[in-house]
Amino acid sequence: MLWHKTIGKGPNLVLLHGWGFSSDIFQNLIEKYKKSYCITVIDLPGHGRSDDVDGGLESWCEELIQFIPNKSILLGWSLGGLLSIYIATRIQLEHLILVAATPSLVNHENWKFGINSEIFHQFAINLKNDNAKTLKRFVGLQSKDKSQILEIYEAIQKYPTTDKALNIGLDILLNSDLQELYKKIEIPKSVVLGSLDTLVPDEIEDWYKGNKTQTYLLRSGHLPFLDKTFKLPSRKSIK
Repeated sequence: MLWHKTIGKGPNLVLLHGWGFSSDIFQNLIEKYKKSYCITVIDLPGHGRSDDVDGGLESWCEELIQFIPNKSILLGWSLGGLLSIYIATRIQLEHLILVAATPSLVNHENWKFGINSEIFHQFAINLKNDNAKTLKRFVGLQSKDKSQILEIYEAIQKYPTTDKALNIGLDILLNSDLQELYKKIEIPKSVVLGSLDTLVPDEIEDWYKGNKTQTYLLRSGHLPFLDKTFKLPSRKSIK
């Protein structure tokens, strides 16, 4: 069973977090928007308070879909963004919002907007060896707000990700290429990128613009939603 929680009133907004974290990473975002939206947060399989789910991209998404209301706004950060792209091809949504996310994380023959796989492999090795320590160091490089960082640290310590989920999540990140699926999504699409992001280079902004996506570039790292200037993109179609 996947852990989930709904709070607030208004249009349905669903938040999907990234690899190794839990939905608690969105606490500040929830406080900011709960008076304007009915917000559902879901812990990914094996993350936070959720049970493990066998399989990979498809099976994880099928589990998540069970808790996403029809015609929701779906916001996915990092791995959650990759999952959101797939989900957007399976159910009816109002708006897809990607935050520091990409249809293909690593570079290969047909994709030049990712990172070198060896760089990410080293991060993955560190994460597996000491999950909490690596994530704390990572978050510490993304934000200067000490109270905000402390809250995230506590959540990381409280809800460590299972080894199984880390392995499946890593496989999804390293081996998924959803470029063609993304191009088929016809609902309004938005992406928020960080100009200082070392995992999703901001050069990808041009690719998104070329694929009918409204783009926003903040001076932030891989966690743009922690930045005080972050705002939910409005629903707008680009032809």
